[in-house]
Amino acid sequence: MQNSVKLKAGIGLAVGALVIATAAVMVAGPKPGADPADAAQVAQGQAVYAEHCASCHGARLEGQPEWQSRKPDGRLPAPPHDASGHTWHHPDEDLFKITKQGVTAFAPPGYASDMPAFGGVLSDADIWAVLAYIKSTWPEDTRRRHAAMSERARK
Repeated sequence: MQNSVKLKAGIGLAVGALVIATAAVMVAGPKPGADPADAAQVAQGQAVYAEHCASCHGARLEGQPEWQSRKPDGRLPAPPHDASGHTWHHPDEDLFKITKQGVTAFAPPGYASDMPAFGGVLSDADIWAVLAYIKSTWPEDTRRRHAAMSERARK
């Protein structure tokens, strides 16, 4: 009889712990980050990119022509996000913040950019998905180097 009570109490504690753990995950939501191996996240990112990013950065992530030379207004054209550009030179967290807050949040005072802040337009999950899509197009070696750099930046 005592063993039965102990067993029921143990099962009750285990179920309670599972419910609490599940609730914590549901409240916290998905773990933030851009996973180029996550097909669903990449597909979501590709759709968001096509709607919000491709008009400047190109449908094939190629950027605007002469992206490294200033335009007459002093602003730089939109850079490519494919492996030919410099996107992969920035850690994930910086790319996320630039997308959410805009370039001017990280630039010196007076710096002008055509890159808007998307924080009021896109959810955090959408921004991470766009980054996952962009990263999914890079060669494996570039992804590996970028992942190592992003990991170092988190420390």
